[in-house]
Amino acid sequence: MTAPLSRLGFGGAPIGNLFRAVTDQQADEALEEAWAAGIRYFDTAPHYGLGLSERRLGAFLREKPRDEFVISTKVGRLLDPNPLFAGGTDLDNGFDVPDDLVRRFDPTLSGVRQSLEASLERTGLDSFDILYLHDPDVYDLDAGLASGLPALSTLRDEGLVGQIGVGVNDAAVATRAVREASLDLVMIAGRYTLLDQQAERELFPACASQGTRVMAAAPYNSGLLATATPQADATYDYGAVPDRVRERVRDLADICSVHGVELPVAALQFPLRHPLVASVVVGSARAEAIAENAARLDAPVPDQLWADLAAYEEATR
Repeated sequence: MTAPLSRLGFGGAPIGNLFRAVTDQQADEALEEAWAAGIRYFDTAPHYGLGLSERRLGAFLREKPRDEFVISTKVGRLLDPNPLFAGGTDLDNGFDVPDDLVRRFDPTLSGVRQSLEASLERTGLDSFDILYLHDPDVYDLDAGLASGLPALSTLRDEGLVGQIGVGVNDAAVATRAVREASLDLVMIAGRYTLLDQQAERELFPACASQGTRVMAAAPYNSGLLATATPQADATYDYGAVPDRVRERVRDLADICSVHGVELPVAALQFPLRHPLVASVVVGSARAEAIAENAARLDAPVPDQLWADLAAYEEATR
């Protein structure tokens, strides 16, 4: 990599119009705020807005010194023209963009090469620092790992990318990938947070034994931990919040409050306390939210809060 990873990373799904449309100006303002806040790790994927996130991120980073940032994208999904396009949107997949393209699962070596080349073209950059195999379990896990992981290793061996990994939401899938390949990194979304620490049980020991670092994405579990108290309209992993989960979040918020710390401050800082975690990655297309996250990262947290949170986790596991 040309630059060190920043402790706080920028997740690119929201600037791909995740759930709602944002303008080019709003996306650029969010990226400008991220840069001003010292964020130097940026993650994207073809999946995010059918290439929109990559295009917007590339347009921004092309104006920055290449040796001052780290950028990752993902492979496994190729984007093909949609022969049935009739003016619709991709909201069924979560993105408010025209569905003039369709995703095609292809974890083969040729597919991974094609994906990398297309991402370079969309961003206008000359290289990526990190490539992740993206969500193979959504399509065909066995085929994805059997083909995609060796393909990524080949690209790394050829010097086309510096580091490789897997990006998933499932801790068991990530654990299997780490055990089956020599990965530099694993990006795990939502499974190492104040609320859900599944990754610590099997994934982290596997990473420790293989020398694989962890990128902890979605530390707010899609919004539930992003406010001082859980909101009525909050979501958990982009869905409805089960009653037992909402009650647990209230308990966590109360513990934080005793120590004068807001829940999202503890939620953002928590993953970085583990020595395997290299960066915590948060997505937003709102400049003010990015500034708030940067401030949360530096907010003081007493050691006793971490001890009390650990005791609560142990007692309720």
